[in-house]
Amino acid sequence: MIKEVMKKIEPKMAGAIKSFVAELQNIRTGRANSSLVEDVAVAYYGTNTPLKQLASISIPEPTMILISPWDKQLLGDIENAIRNSELGLSVVNDGSAIRISLPPLTGERREELSKLVRKYGESARVTVRNIRGEAWEEIQQAYKEKSISEDEKYRTEKELNDLIDKQNRIIEEKVEKKISELAKI
Repeated sequence: MIKEVMKKIEPKMAGAIKSFVAELQNIRTGRANSSLVEDVAVAYYGTNTPLKQLASISIPEPTMILISPWDKQLLGDIENAIRNSELGLSVVNDGSAIRISLPPLTGERREELSKLVRKYGESARVTVRNIRGEAWEEIQQAYKEKSISEDEKYRTEKELNDLIDKQNRIIEEKVEKKISELAKI
């Protein structure tokens, strides 16, 4: 019973961490990163398609993203999709590729992004706590039904708390790493 509960929550927690990491990748630091634009939806034959499926995305310089579509007729659509996204990037269409120059982040913008990173971290911690709460309810129910002993109940509680602490450390490490990247000029 206890092992089943633990096996069930570990993938959920791993999924929460993975989702959190994906959110962090979309936050722009001082350097160019292809993950900023690779999931921008581009209208391609009436279907919204991620940019990474329509073009090659490269980083020729630390502050520039170069997008080379496989079908040159998509240049205008890609340009519009990036301009209409919430990224606030300046786009230059040179007729064969799209160049995105990333201006340096201001101190104020770095602070805003740091707050956003902390907010994402707290959201991930809440998700992990909720998963733990669901598991704890199952354990409590099993104890009430007398399918586990009181010792097993408290042993499982300790295991759950250890797992939560481990996940929170991972989240905190990722938050601190991203904030230190934002602080670099």
